[in-house]
Amino acid sequence: MFRVGRHFPISVVAPTPWFPFQDMLRRIKPHFRPGAPTYERQSGIDVWYPRFLSIPSLLKTFDGLMMALGAFSHMRRLKHEGRLDIIDAHFAYPDGYAASLLSRWLEVPFTITLRGTETRHIHDARLGKKLLQAIKQAAQVFSVSESLRTLVISHGAPPDKIEVVGNGVDAIRFSVRDRTACRTALCLSRESKVLVSVGGLVPRKGFHRVIELLPKLRQQFPDLIFLIIGGGSTEGNNRVELENQVKRLNLEGCVRFLGSIASDELPSILSAADVFVLATSNEGWANVFLEAMACGLPVVTTAVGGNQEVVCEAGLGTVVPFGDSEALAKAIKDSFIRSWDRAYIRSYAEKNSWDERVTRLCQHFLLIAQGPEGQHE
Repeated sequence: MFRVGRHFPISVVAPTPWFPFQDMLRRIKPHFRPGAPTYERQSGIDVWYPRFLSIPSLLKTFDGLMMALGAFSHMRRLKHEGRLDIIDAHFAYPDGYAASLLSRWLEVPFTITLRGTETRHIHDARLGKKLLQAIKQAAQVFSVSESLRTLVISHGAPPDKIEVVGNGVDAIRFSVRDRTACRTALCLSRESKVLVSVGGLVPRKGFHRVIELLPKLRQQFPDLIFLIIGGGSTEGNNRVELENQVKRLNLEGCVRFLGSIASDELPSILSAADVFVLATSNEGWANVFLEAMACGLPVVTTAVGGNQEVVCEAGLGTVVPFGDSEALAKAIKDSFIRSWDRAYIRSYAEKNSWDERVTRLCQHFLLIAQGPEGQHE
């Protein structure tokens, strides 16, 4: 959206969940709802973080309403200042439902982007009803993958309103770097087989599924190194469990936890690797696949969400059934042995740059801002 902001002025209102005993709970779960400042500027864009009441694991059907109430005063002020023509919400619930309420209260159109949580929420009778209600009321719905679009359509969402606009990649920032230099910086030998994975340290991302395969893989590749990039997120942090798994399997010399890495530093680490892996249980459209491909890496991942839409041909990597550990191990092994056309992998990523996506989004936003007449041009 900051790229959209280069074409149209944007402001960000990011409601933050809160409840009275949140600080006490954070003593037990340090990464739970880390909080945010009241206001900041990011890349020249105003960003506000109003709080809204949200009790963990309880009364989730009220999160959309509470989010809308928490954001209302900021949104109303933006409208009075002439800075609000369209509300653009990401995730259909609670954000999209909150946007549908704010749209009605402030009399401005709204759009929604489906990003992956819909696969869980739509199967909850209470949340799914509100999710679909918001989609039907939106001026336009974007989906980061065809699988998400198909999912909501199968539950009654209007097909003609939903357009697939996948995530893109910054092919300038993410590019192939000199492998020898990158490995030297990480103290990796030229002969090592290097596997890399990026994501929040939560069970959904499946780092544990890869770690459990390493003892067997090391029988064939004794110099194998697995680099894990990422830290805790709003979903949690299972680094301790992963580290215990590594110790239990005697893999201390094989697995390296690199923590959270700035995006500018990520291309060098990706360029040092041979294969990118993500044994995830759910994804919308994982940007990190294209980022890895832009650095010339083949991808091994699981057949969930939009993964097969990104890794859409054999020349880009291998997609295996989720939960099939033998297939995952074989795919990793074969990826180490196979001779990849890394220039082709890179070219595929370049074709999926942000520019094309942003152009389409801007065209939609312009027509919506022009009103019903503009939408029918």
